[in-house]
Amino acid sequence: MLQAAVHSGTAGRRCVFEVFARRLPDGRRYGVVAGTGRLLDALEAFRFDEDELAALVGVVDDGTIRALREWRFTGSIWGYAEGECYFPGSPLLVVEGTFAEAVLLETLVLSVLNHDCAIAAAASRMTAAAAGRPCIEMGSRRTHERSAVAAARAAYVAGFASTSNLEAGRTYAVPTAGTAAHAFTLLHDDERAAFAAQVAGLGTGTTLLVDTYDVAAGVRTAVEVAGTGLGAVRLDSGDLLLLAEQVRRQLDELGARSTRILVTSDLDEHAIAALAVAPVDGYGVGTSLVTGSGAPTAGLVYKLAARQGADGRLVGVAKSSVDKVGIAGRKWAMRRSSADGVDVAEVIGVGGHRPAGTASMRPLLVELVRDGVVVGREPLDDARSRHLRSRSALPDTATQLSRGEPAIPTTYQQEQP
Repeated sequence: MLQAAVHSGTAGRRCVFEVFARRLPDGRRYGVVAGTGRLLDALEAFRFDEDELAALVGVVDDGTIRALREWRFTGSIWGYAEGECYFPGSPLLVVEGTFAEAVLLETLVLSVLNHDCAIAAAASRMTAAAAGRPCIEMGSRRTHERSAVAAARAAYVAGFASTSNLEAGRTYAVPTAGTAAHAFTLLHDDERAAFAAQVAGLGTGTTLLVDTYDVAAGVRTAVEVAGTGLGAVRLDSGDLLLLAEQVRRQLDELGARSTRILVTSDLDEHAIAALAVAPVDGYGVGTSLVTGSGAPTAGLVYKLAARQGADGRLVGVAKSSVDKVGIAGRKWAMRRSSADGVDVAEVIGVGGHRPAGTASMRPLLVELVRDGVVVGREPLDDARSRHLRSRSALPDTATQLSRGEPAIPTTYQQEQP
């Protein structure tokens, strides 16, 4: 596309591309914006070096290679702030620049946002179901090695307390935590020796895995070795609801009333919700989280919404195929709330200038890049706090796990240019 646009003389036309989801994954009530910080970092580093250009010889012509050698994004980007909830049609990202600059960002933008938004949406459903009990991200062994780091970051944005992925801790300062595996117990001659070695190395605040053999015997041995100040025990198999009740009763009888119970074993938001009545203190979640709990992509698209016309002004454009009808024109987004502060609608303005906010209409687009310079970078904890506020403002139906429509409707209004 770039090569053809260079030859036709249209590569320099001013354009507006937008990222949005036509629909949410089946049954989901809201989406979650995540990956914005990663995307801004990637955009700053996005260049074509000589080795990459050499690999394009024979793929594109010399003129296009010259254009790529000089490629820099000098345009502007607006977007929903990281952690914000979104709905069908929400313009999560608005990219304005020349066609040559903006068209090359499609794969970069979508590969980051589709993955991270999917993970964050699943994580948000899980943390909502956990109702304040901490969730630990433990999915590194169930996904691609780089995706695992991104997943840990996205999960933290959506409320997870920590991750077992140390690279996510190093790169993004996500708090880290972990437990021993069954292999550590099986390495030793018996369970007592394994527990003694772990406590000697890590202290009595550690978490002992008590279901390698017999759970009741494991709990008794754990308290005998670590004392009543044992930090936690972990359950990784069986009927977790029943076992948690039995283990809590046993710990209390042994005097270990402050010892916490952590559960793992292929948990998802539904399993977490089912354990709401159990005496569980935290959840370790792996496979379901890093695969989006049934929705591994957010289904986001990157579409041209407006381009420069003959008179120099922007002209709205959109595809009109039967099953994928677009809405032409640059978008602005507001979230309408009721008098008591509950969100009631996603309002998308088309074709006009950015509207000012009011008491009941909150602007959603923030400036991320101005004239090629990143201006919207923020601490990860800001995105985490924003998500909690955004989710809390939605109607109560938003956190229901049953299938249903988006928590609030999306409406469009044509703005005056």
